[in-house]
Amino acid sequence: MGAPMFRHPNTKLLQAQRGWTVDAVLLAVIAAGLYLLLAVASRGFVRATPSVTIDLHPAALPRYALLSLLRMIAAYLLSLTFTLVVGYAAARNRAAGRILVPMLDILQSIPVLSFLPAVLLAMIALFPGSSIGIEFGSVLLIFTGMVWNMAFSFYHSLLTIPEELTEAARAFRLSWWQRFISLDLPAAVIGLVWNSMMSWAGGWFFLMATEAFTLGKESFTLPGLGSYLFAAANNGDVPSILWGLGTLIALIVALDQLVWRPLIAWSERFKVEQSESQDVPTSWMLDFLNQSRLLPQTARQIQTALARLRRHPGHAPAARAPAGRDVSEVETGLLRLLGLAALAVAGWGFISLVQLVWALPLEKWLEISEGTGASVLRIAVALAISFAWTVPVGVAIGLHPRLARAAQPLAQIAASVPATAVFPILLLLLVRLGGGLSIASVLLMLLGTQWYILFNTIAGAIALPRDLQEAASLMKMRGWMRWRTLILPGIFPHLVTGGLTAQGGAFNATIVSEYVTFDNKILQTIGLGALISAAAAGGDYPLLAAATVTMAVVVVIINRLFWKRAAHLAEDRYHL
Repeated sequence: MGAPMFRHPNTKLLQAQRGWTVDAVLLAVIAAGLYLLLAVASRGFVRATPSVTIDLHPAALPRYALLSLLRMIAAYLLSLTFTLVVGYAAARNRAAGRILVPMLDILQSIPVLSFLPAVLLAMIALFPGSSIGIEFGSVLLIFTGMVWNMAFSFYHSLLTIPEELTEAARAFRLSWWQRFISLDLPAAVIGLVWNSMMSWAGGWFFLMATEAFTLGKESFTLPGLGSYLFAAANNGDVPSILWGLGTLIALIVALDQLVWRPLIAWSERFKVEQSESQDVPTSWMLDFLNQSRLLPQTARQIQTALARLRRHPGHAPAARAPAGRDVSEVETGLLRLLGLAALAVAGWGFISLVQLVWALPLEKWLEISEGTGASVLRIAVALAISFAWTVPVGVAIGLHPRLARAAQPLAQIAASVPATAVFPILLLLLVRLGGGLSIASVLLMLLGTQWYILFNTIAGAIALPRDLQEAASLMKMRGWMRWRTLILPGIFPHLVTGGLTAQGGAFNATIVSEYVTFDNKILQTIGLGALISAAAAGGDYPLLAAATVTMAVVVVIINRLFWKRAAHLAEDRYHL
């Protein structure tokens, strides 16, 4: 493991102060942007399409499952593109990283329902009188539940690339594209595959909230598996809930066999180690694809095209010096004007947002304060329980491929089942035992949080070099010494990613764990998520804005005081 890198205390203090300043500015800009989007969209609001009636007969499930799968694929492709672009820019450009990383911290803390009014109304305004706007809005909402853990995983993987490989890339004078495809992307593959599975699980988890939603007096429903489960849960139709869950589980198992297990077996080749493991993941689908003749030809054509890019990394014609200087001056002036205009609009939006929330009476602010304390306490309990069981279980799965083959699809299914579909049934049992929704909400929060830590722990354990494991065995390291010397330092960067995204997932889960609809009844408890859900359902935009901004501020403070320091520790000390 690398030695710690010490910085001058004054430098650290200056960087910390700058970090807080960046966070404050970004909070203001993002809050202003949400307000502006909501304000503009509200003025152009029209009813997009008549309410869709969901057929609860099991025969309708194949069509609904296909529609939901297409939305998930579109949201994942958008998430993957965002991850590669933003994660790379944040890791490779310090100036961009100072802005993008705090932005990701803030955006991952904003619940799906807080994005709902702005995204939905904006899409309806762009496509009036058509269901296309609602479709785009649903995809974007699923995207907000998928993208953050993928982006953080890719970013942290780039930061912890072994220094020897980085120096080799410099020695060979690789262009940014050559380094990206030869070093950066391969180094991040294992974490990206496992976090992609977690992203899909998160997408399934919030599918009910992204296909059937209420905004003020308007109800919007898209035909899909999520809206089917929502309608079944709302009607208290347990047989339909079981049919919907059975279809979802069958779809998850099919994706595991056809997509995720082949990707896991394929990603094994990107481990950084000097000795190959004797027991590696296998996939019948990958073996089947390896027998194809068309795929290797396509791969060779792609490699040929990439080789041409390597030989000609820069093929743009060089501009003449005087013209280049003039263009540079013009571009600089335009960028400054655009920046000033953006700041002016953001400033106006932020002032408007302050005026909006300023009208809230004092008792509403007291409710927000009380709800914030209750939600933070529940999240702390949920994270503590999650770490307690997912770390040892994840390490066991990651270090034993045979166990992984059996446990990975089970974990994928458990993480993907929308807890809001099964939670009403569990809630009835928990209410009889006592405690009500206050305690039951912690259980639902666990169902939406613990998987981020588990999947990242598995990815970290899989990425542990085999030669280090063999060295630890030769030195007869067992028990706590093995954990303290090898396992915990080796998986620490992945634990930081898992904990950070789990915290964001927990704050997101408050909107469905503290406010539950079942059998046409609403159950809610004291919490920030309950306030956001109630405000979104009732169209109370001042309360929705105030509660969302409060949640974002709390998350930024926690991230700055704890997760930011943990990430620096992982980057400085705990990487190969």
